[in-house]
Amino acid sequence: MSVKLPEPAKARVGVIGLGYVGLPLAVALARGVATIGFDIDKVRVGELAKGHDRTNEIEKDRLTASKLKVTSDVADIAGLDVYIVTVPTPVDVANRPDLGAVLSACRTVGKVMRKGAVVVLESTVYPGVTEDVAGPALEKESGLKSGVDFFLGYSPERINPGDREHTVDRITKVVAGQTPEVADLLAGLYGLVTSGGTFRARDIKTAEAAKVIENAQRDINIAFMNEIAMIFGKIGVSVHDVLAAAGTKWNFLRFTPGLVGGHCIGVDPYYLADLSQRLGHHPEVILAGRRINDSMAGYVATRIARELVGIGGAGARRILVLGLTFKENVPDLRNSKVADLVRALGEWGHQVDVLDPICDGDEAKHEYGFAPLKALPAKAGYDAIVGAVSHDEFAAWKVADFQNAAKPGALIADIKGMWRGRDFPGFARWEL
Repeated sequence: MSVKLPEPAKARVGVIGLGYVGLPLAVALARGVATIGFDIDKVRVGELAKGHDRTNEIEKDRLTASKLKVTSDVADIAGLDVYIVTVPTPVDVANRPDLGAVLSACRTVGKVMRKGAVVVLESTVYPGVTEDVAGPALEKESGLKSGVDFFLGYSPERINPGDREHTVDRITKVVAGQTPEVADLLAGLYGLVTSGGTFRARDIKTAEAAKVIENAQRDINIAFMNEIAMIFGKIGVSVHDVLAAAGTKWNFLRFTPGLVGGHCIGVDPYYLADLSQRLGHHPEVILAGRRINDSMAGYVATRIARELVGIGGAGARRILVLGLTFKENVPDLRNSKVADLVRALGEWGHQVDVLDPICDGDEAKHEYGFAPLKALPAKAGYDAIVGAVSHDEFAAWKVADFQNAAKPGALIADIKGMWRGRDFPGFARWEL
């Protein structure tokens, strides 16, 4: 290698994208090296500069005390040693990989990087994207040659929104570089961040593949739980009761059924499936799991609609769905399958309201066409209460809360199993 790379502790780092992944990483890096966080969202950057993180991943006192510099000015990230790209990698309406944000980030970095720079992807992609898509995009914009004038790396993100245990400064970071020297730099750099150590993957494609199967594996396991919930529902057996019994075996895998949304599990398997199909292999297990999980909202809506007919006859009902975010106790609305549930219940002719005090109403309106309630309306009188997201506030509901929200004899539908084992006299009950 003719270009000399910096020592990890002396590297100047830019984190491109300050969302759920980028911000925690940038704050962690800033403890040990000079770090600039860049985002094209000027409102987001302004909020962060004032110590406010709308994702609730970084507390205000920690953010204001950080040495991290945040910016939306491309000139501020010119000439850095390492660029870490942490932008979203969603799918399009046909469930095909959408690499638009990655390509945009590469164009931004390509305009300002100098000879000797290292560009690292953390975004989840299928094997080959870093070298075959990002590399050429960087070359085109910069006029530099990949592997000669600048170098590529990959270190898959493992952020779990709302998880205070498996944070970026505690987990094992997988790293891979275009050359052994780049891998050394990344191992040293991420080693400054995490107490969990680093694992050097054999090469970049191996690291990309490891990331994409992590979430595909979870998706398939959850799909199995959802399918057995459908099967046992036909004989009136709760899947949660079945899992409680099966879970007493030492090697039983503890997955639970439910709506599978979010930016990872509900998306990443499609990246692997797309690659597989382009290689001429039909990914039967992966796509079967996706079909089951994507159909779960419709299945739950059908079961709730039938339960309502059973307790009060046909006709439109007023339903309150508790929770809109894709998981409990986080404001993240990306790929929320609760929105699919709301639409499916509406297709049955029911009037549906959603209550979620955690999420951003404007973002929900933009993404899904409706804004959730922030508080119960006076004399709510709903015919059904659906526990869709187990925010702590909802899991703690008592009989009085249901009496305040619903009519006597209303249906309590518990998708998450958050009220299992609790007695709510005067109400009908249904759970997966």
